[in-house]
Amino acid sequence: MKLPTRPPTQAKHWSEIPPNRLLEVLDIVREPTVGGQYLHWDQLRHRQPPPGLSTEEWWIGVKFLRSGQAKAIPLLDRHGEPFSFNLADPIPERLHEIDLRAGGAVQMPQPVVNRENRNTYIVRSLMEEAITSSQLEGAATTREVAKEMIRQGLAPRDRSEQMILNNYHTMERIIQLKDEPLSQELVLELHRMVTDKALDNNTAAGRFRHPDERCVVGDDYGEVYHVPPDADELPGRMAAMIEFANNKSPAYFIHPVLRSILLHFWLAYDHPFVDGNGRTARALFYWSMLKHHYWLFEFISISRILLKAPIKYGRAFLHTETDENDLTYFLIHQLDVIDASINELYKYIEYKSDQIRSLEQQLGGMLTLNHRQRDLISHALRHPGFLYSIKSHQTSHSVVYQTARTDLLDLESRGYLTRWTVGNTYYFRPADDLAEKLKTPRT
Repeated sequence: MKLPTRPPTQAKHWSEIPPNRLLEVLDIVREPTVGGQYLHWDQLRHRQPPPGLSTEEWWIGVKFLRSGQAKAIPLLDRHGEPFSFNLADPIPERLHEIDLRAGGAVQMPQPVVNRENRNTYIVRSLMEEAITSSQLEGAATTREVAKEMIRQGLAPRDRSEQMILNNYHTMERIIQLKDEPLSQELVLELHRMVTDKALDNNTAAGRFRHPDERCVVGDDYGEVYHVPPDADELPGRMAAMIEFANNKSPAYFIHPVLRSILLHFWLAYDHPFVDGNGRTARALFYWSMLKHHYWLFEFISISRILLKAPIKYGRAFLHTETDENDLTYFLIHQLDVIDASINELYKYIEYKSDQIRSLEQQLGGMLTLNHRQRDLISHALRHPGFLYSIKSHQTSHSVVYQTARTDLLDLESRGYLTRWTVGNTYYFRPADDLAEKLKTPRT
């Protein structure tokens, strides 16, 4: 990833442009955006400026408007300068959409709000976030292998699988902690969970980095993108972050979604740990969203979207750091990610609902099954060689052992699954003629 070109500094421009010329510039430049886009200098410098302006003057006008609307937060960079943001378009519209679609008394499709299906959708989301958040940080394994490990309760075979399992349990823990205030102990607990047995030095799990532990963000070719604050500053910086997370600062109102995104950026910027900072930052984002009653985020994976375009994710950090700590770039990027994540959930729910309805219309035997059994049979029809166990069914639907056992033995008794035993464990495989058997309902 190439470092963006740093913009000309404000101080230089304010001193070089005559006051009457500045008024002329501001008479032409009326918005802090360009064609609805919040452009960084690295992007704007390649655009044709408005008639009568040079590219530098255009930037002066844009920055003047942005600076006048900026709101500072308690986060300071490593040189003591504050970070700030403004509510430029499309931020207000995005926030309104998220309020309508993800929080409060939002009306969601019946499969999610239905208690029978709710746990299944939560488990799917936990798996998706655990896998993709780990893959963002370098975990190398397939989604199917990772899901099978979680479903079957298998021990991780390598660091990649350990990272994914850690993330899965961390996301489960966040749902339990959503009503708790943030504390340093909680931050350290989350870090310990995401990094347990997945660090070169396992003593670094659940503690801040030491002054002698050099920690920078860069690539394999020696390019350094970010140098975090010194380790001896971390206790004070974490105390400020915790106050911010618990709504105790600043004095003005910050929309809860923006506060959650800013918390994500804050921990990633301070980089308080030797490793696992990105996973911990995204975990804190989820904690904050759920604490502010955006309950739909029990079902949403932002890392799935981030993994599709990781360079855009990294560039959002860099645009902020290279343009006088303007957090607006990161806010807009993350709001777009949230919007895409919500859209994916709706599409998935629609796909699953249509799939089940189609199968029920074609295969009469589906009508006599409960929702967990229908979900398994739907999967089995698409994966005829797949192996199921009581443990995997129990994990997939977050039910007790006896419920999972009853479901599978019932499907076996109907002839839809075949069973064999290895040691004390039952395994089930789809019947060879499963589709044909489903055409004739059995009770």
